[in-house]
Amino acid sequence: MSGHQAALTLCDLTQSYAAQGGGVKTYLLEKRRFILDRTSANHCLIVPGERDRIIRDGRATTIEIASPQVPGSPNYRLLLRSKAVLEAFRQTRPHVIECQDAYNLPWTALYYRRRHPATALVAGYHTDFPSVYVERYLAPRAGAFAARQVRRLAYRYAANLYGRFDAFYTLTQMAAEHFGALGLEQPQILTLGADTSLFNKARRSEALRAKLGVAPTAPLLVYAGRVDYEKKARLVVEAFRKLPPSWNAALLMLGDGKDRIALMQECAGENVHFPGFVDDRETLAAYFASSDIYVSGMENETFGISVIEAQAAGLPVVGVKAGAMIDRVPPALGRLGPCGDADAMSANIAAVWMDRLSGMGKRARTHARENFSWPKTFEKLLFEIYPQALKKRAGEELSGLLEQPQNPRAQAS
Repeated sequence: MSGHQAALTLCDLTQSYAAQGGGVKTYLLEKRRFILDRTSANHCLIVPGERDRIIRDGRATTIEIASPQVPGSPNYRLLLRSKAVLEAFRQTRPHVIECQDAYNLPWTALYYRRRHPATALVAGYHTDFPSVYVERYLAPRAGAFAARQVRRLAYRYAANLYGRFDAFYTLTQMAAEHFGALGLEQPQILTLGADTSLFNKARRSEALRAKLGVAPTAPLLVYAGRVDYEKKARLVVEAFRKLPPSWNAALLMLGDGKDRIALMQECAGENVHFPGFVDDRETLAAYFASSDIYVSGMENETFGISVIEAQAAGLPVVGVKAGAMIDRVPPALGRLGPCGDADAMSANIAAVWMDRLSGMGKRARTHARENFSWPKTFEKLLFEIYPQALKKRAGEELSGLLEQPQNPRAQAS
């Protein structure tokens, strides 16, 4: 990659991409939109898929590599074909490769950089895998002590891996401090965003509430995410069941997952709705705006995009005092309780509902609008973090190319 370049090619490589949504997918789609609207760069997305295929749309290219499903997960696939990834790199010749997971794919990117040393590598810490996957899997099998020890080893592994990249960012101050203590020099903090023009209270629909059988004065709770053990979907259902029957409350469980069918069967005859995965963002925004309280039991959120989207729609949040929820939900915007405690969660839901006239939802909307936006996210990523990484690898010539043109779409070929 020598000589003058007409435009940079930016590449995202990840396992954490599912047709059924998820925070990483939202991040990547918003990122692509920003790149096409605000820069002259090309964007390449390499993800696992059902079959090999390449989708080209102007400056945007999506390369899907046939990959098996993750055992026990209907949503995610495991991309293990490093040679196919290297072939995708050969075809697209990226100037920057960003990885959002810590498994085999970052090592493939490092292998490619050894042969193309001007390629800048950026890593984003989007999943707290030592806690979410390593410790949680081992604890019931090897005991809590052994699981904690292996979790510590997994964090050291992650620090060793990310230390080889040209830039590394986390999504919270807590994660940045954690990796700083493990020896990583100055991890960047990237605050993600929400589309506050889409997620807002103006989309509230009494007709939608009536369709769900929710009276105008009854509380409608909403959960959005995978319906599985990792996301603690069952905890939300258990907390809902402990609310006073006289309230005639309803619960909306948005998403798909391996526990969905079982929970649907268990909740038959109750006012609990399982629409499945909601692909249409406007429909999702209407569901949020038509609800009253957002509820999550997830303990290891690295950011919580859906939490911000719910706040943008004017919803107070009830969650657990762990992970990114601590940063996302200050006391004025909701209630956080102990992990895995359905009684405490139900009590917090009740407290928020009884306090609904205090303006908590309005404060949540203002908080989201003033603090979280995708343009701010990607201005920092593309105009600060990426140029720093490029400068390490390719010098000033290429790092200076990633600047916002006056009319980037007009430059598309």
